[in-house]
Amino acid sequence: MAKQSAPQELAGIAPKLVEVTDEVLFQDVWERPGLSPRDRSLVTVSVLAALYRSEQLPYHLGVALDNGLTIEELSEAITHLAFYAGWPNAMTAITLLKKIADERSA
Repeated sequence: MAKQSAPQELAGIAPKLVEVTDEVLFQDVWERPGLSPRDRSLVTVSVLAALYRSEQLPYHLGVALDNGLTIEELSEAITHLAFYAGWPNAMTAITLLKKIADERSA
């Protein structure tokens, strides 16, 4: 799995939030054996897209690719969730995925 960490520039204003993000979320929850990092990424991307969390989504799309998901799989997941989470959410997510795919192929 790609090493994840809270943005360290936030430590000056919210040191405890950065600490628990790193220690609880990324070092505990993400490392639990019940799901693979790939599956956790698919769940995370799907939830962020469904909830229109477009600020967090680009980072996690990149992590999902690093964790073994393909552009095609992420595209399919986003297409699928359009019918459950709303068209605007899916269109925003797919636009962000395209940007990341273009950056990685350049």
